[in-house]
Amino acid sequence: MAEPSGADAAAGTGSARRPLRTALVGYGLGGRVLHRPLLQAEPGLEITHVVTRDPVRRGQAAEELPHARLVGTTEELWQSAEELDLVVVASANPAHVPVATAALELGLATVVDKPLALTSEEAERLCALARERDVPLTVFHNRRWDSEALTAAQLLEQGTLGELLRLESRFTRYRPELVDRWREDPAAGGGVLLDLGSHLVDQALHLLGPVVDVYAEVDARRAGARVDDDCFLALRHASGARSHLWCSMTAPWPGPRMVLQGLDGAWEKAGLDGQEDALREAGEVRPVREPDGRLRDATGERAVPSAPGDWPAFYRAVVAAVHREAPVPVAPEDAVRGLQVLEAAREAARTGQVTPVAIR
Repeated sequence: MAEPSGADAAAGTGSARRPLRTALVGYGLGGRVLHRPLLQAEPGLEITHVVTRDPVRRGQAAEELPHARLVGTTEELWQSAEELDLVVVASANPAHVPVATAALELGLATVVDKPLALTSEEAERLCALARERDVPLTVFHNRRWDSEALTAAQLLEQGTLGELLRLESRFTRYRPELVDRWREDPAAGGGVLLDLGSHLVDQALHLLGPVVDVYAEVDARRAGARVDDDCFLALRHASGARSHLWCSMTAPWPGPRMVLQGLDGAWEKAGLDGQEDALREAGEVRPVREPDGRLRDATGERAVPSAPGDWPAFYRAVVAAVHREAPVPVAPEDAVRGLQVLEAAREAARTGQVTPVAIR
């Protein structure tokens, strides 16, 4: 009897189920520093292939993933498609759609780093292809599992703050000098709005629901900058709540990471979730202790313990989704809606007018 292929071969229960054979496409910051340790920490996954042309990165991959097969192109990878169950697309933004399209057409479950695509229309076509082929597709919006996002979700679920009025969220850095890389290229989907703004908008949609309209300020502040590097977005949600979002590469003073303002109280959390720094420093998943937030209401002010950040939850959910035991951790349609908000923000910044979000 012939051996089954793809995810079907990995099916089973308990210890009898083998890890999903995973190809990691791209071995730069996203692939090597973020995805690799998270993939290695998940027992239901095994990195069997890495795609990178860069000789330095190939050397790093050979040292860190000695059992993985290294290939230079996705065309070479697809020749071994029968040896794969999952493809993780961690390459530069312009490659997201073509690589994900090829993987889906081959029937391979696919994870795409954010943004899913450069435009919402491209993202919609990917979603349609995944539905047509009945193949799991998800997006690495890992910051849904940041400590502050998980704590905010708990407070909202508990109704601690009463009717929510406003979410304030900042994802800012201070990198005033330009660096020669694709993220500074407008043709490659560079710019802080599509980069950090994708995380902020996804968190806002996940916590507060659909957006009706957007006001935005999208600027290029650094000398010689060709892409936006300093942005502010004001979103009006269908619920009546508002989100005020800041993303910047020109912010020496970061401000509070996240604030929830409600009729019955307010909560504030300082400092960006530390999971990325821990992965950079250790090269592996390690627990991160987050400082407490502060809650103020009619009774006074008190500390609120921060929920532990849990980026590994993303790939735990991916494994369950590939085995058809649960939905994908981030619905790709959520990424489409996020891109629609970002596109409305660009239009609002161009016109100086509040812009409706066109939900197709």
